[in-house]
Amino acid sequence: MSEKLHLDRAALQRLWREMLRMRRFEARCVELYQAQKIKGFLHLYDGQEAVAAGVMSALDARDAVVATYREHGQALARGLPMRELLAEMLGQVEGCCRGRGGSMHIFDRARRFFGGNAIVGAGLPLATGIALVDQRLRPGAVTACFFGEGAVAEGAFHESLNLAALWKLPLLFVCENNGYAMGVPLAVGESQPEIFRKAAAYRIEAEAVDGMDPVAVAAAARRAVDRLRAGQGPYLLECRTYRFRAHSMFDAQSYRSREEVEAWRERDPVERLRVWLQANHQISAAELAAIEAGVEAEVDQAQAWAESGRPEPLADLERFVLMDQVVQDEAVAAGGPAAAGTSGMDVPRPAESLSASAAKAAQSVPGPALSDSDSKTSYREACRQAIRDALRADPRVLLLGEDVARYGGCYAVSKGLLDEFGPDRIVDTPLAENAVVGAGIGAAVAGLRPIVEVMTCNFSLLALDPIVNGAATLAHMSGGQFAVPLVVRMATGGGRQLAAQHSHSFEGWFAHVPGLKVLAPATVEDARHMLAAALADPNPVLLFEHIMLYASEDWLDPSVTAVDIERARIRRSGGDVTIATYGWSLSKCLQAARQLAAEGVEAEVIDLRVLRPLDSGTVIESLRKTHRIVIVDEGWKSGSISAELAARIAETALYELDAPVRRICAREVPVPYAEHLEAASLPQVADIVDAVRALVHPAGQG
Repeated sequence: MSEKLHLDRAALQRLWREMLRMRRFEARCVELYQAQKIKGFLHLYDGQEAVAAGVMSALDARDAVVATYREHGQALARGLPMRELLAEMLGQVEGCCRGRGGSMHIFDRARRFFGGNAIVGAGLPLATGIALVDQRLRPGAVTACFFGEGAVAEGAFHESLNLAALWKLPLLFVCENNGYAMGVPLAVGESQPEIFRKAAAYRIEAEAVDGMDPVAVAAAARRAVDRLRAGQGPYLLECRTYRFRAHSMFDAQSYRSREEVEAWRERDPVERLRVWLQANHQISAAELAAIEAGVEAEVDQAQAWAESGRPEPLADLERFVLMDQVVQDEAVAAGGPAAAGTSGMDVPRPAESLSASAAKAAQSVPGPALSDSDSKTSYREACRQAIRDALRADPRVLLLGEDVARYGGCYAVSKGLLDEFGPDRIVDTPLAENAVVGAGIGAAVAGLRPIVEVMTCNFSLLALDPIVNGAATLAHMSGGQFAVPLVVRMATGGGRQLAAQHSHSFEGWFAHVPGLKVLAPATVEDARHMLAAALADPNPVLLFEHIMLYASEDWLDPSVTAVDIERARIRRSGGDVTIATYGWSLSKCLQAARQLAAEGVEAEVIDLRVLRPLDSGTVIESLRKTHRIVIVDEGWKSGSISAELAARIAETALYELDAPVRRICAREVPVPYAEHLEAASLPQVADIVDAVRALVHPAGQG
């Protein structure tokens, strides 16, 4: 064994015991899997135990851990109770995530274990955000992020290393290089197979270590952690290891030979350390037997306890999709994790009702300091003042994104905020949407209140994974242990001849996803006040700001100091037809309504505002009065917000209709550049007027 680190007898025995616990635990998991008690994917850590045991020995309770889907070893070494881990894998409510995460998604808030992640490389941006919080709120704390060598091919790896280096984060990147990205050999997948050398491109210190030697790993980890605690920036540790078993239990392992596996088994870290301990008189036969018996008893007890558990009641299926409080705030305020384990943890309630959540948000938002000026306020200035108020009210709030600081924002929304709040609060980032949004999520779950700006919603597709697989799922997968109080602002829509890749409307895509809230402020008042309510909400909120609204102006009512983010609003009353819309289309609908009024048709115009959760109730109440509806949506018709609203009307208010639902949507083409083509591709006032006329005065009548 390595002589690089002096460890006393007890420390060496602890290393061996931890590895033995991992090995015996997973052997039992295999039995349970074969008995069909554990289902789905089962990724075993067998052979890689030295990495988790060595790295975890260098960490303490203040530190954070982000793991991969092969995280049983890290979870056990971090101190998660074996019985709760096994109950999770059996899908029991007594599991550490109440059976909602399973083998690939293990979380423990009390131990700052921020989860396994089933998306390759997705933990890297998350860890970047957590490390940012450590840097600001927990001086001396370190975040350790485990990932496999397959993840280095992902853009998230490079984006995250760059951010960590730029921000000099206390982040330990731990690459568990087992030689295969599932079945692709390292030499086939990487032009530079020495992973640690990739860090040099980002001026990050790095080294490679024998990942089959727990003492060598522990020594390297302690060197790295000492450097990180001293504020010297991120560190990458490549641990060259091997998994003895298949990638998962479904893997036939046709990509490697039996001889290769057996050759690596000669370096089995568990067996090698046992032999070394005995040969060097660091463990007696009695001590060895006692440790083995103790581990076996722990595994037996864990299985008995886990199998005696119960499944989550079906009535609780929708718990933790939305949260009603930011559950991790208590730990942040205390400066570190709770001393107790998760057993008996007071699991926070999910959002009991959307209206209650809105009421709490509105009550918690301080009234803004409004000008006494009689002049109108622009939508752009309303957005800027909302951000300014948020930054003044809460030191945890920061704005980060592309060009938000020195440039003042692509649409000049953040202009001047850098001078007022400084670069620690107004943070320019690289063009790296995946890592920036992912870092925002990590910062949110670890204690900050980030506002992430994505320049245009077209660019948000580069961040679909952290938004949809991360922000929207963390509360539910963790069994309510983490909320994600994140706001993502993005410009949306067409009208400025920017062509397809800057002009689409993807609100409907995101509104499809449980766990998100999706807002579309269409008025200066909503632009001014929605952000405060979004920041007060414990859930991830996406704010879509239409590019054609930034220059629009209106008066602000000084008596309005908060708005809800729950309900649609009736912007114009009428009794002949209902027009429902959102975003820039609201102004077109109001213009159409004025034109129709001159013809004797009174249209009720509803601003949907909140696209998830969609308030169809307000629309249906209007429909009970008018019995006709036109839905205007700048998104494509297929699978759109308009389609969802029309379906709900058909399901719950079909017999209120005196005519079919009419939908005016974007034409199903990429938004073109030429002015006349762009105009033809988007809903226009004339289209709305014609649709209403067709409903109110059908052909052949009147």
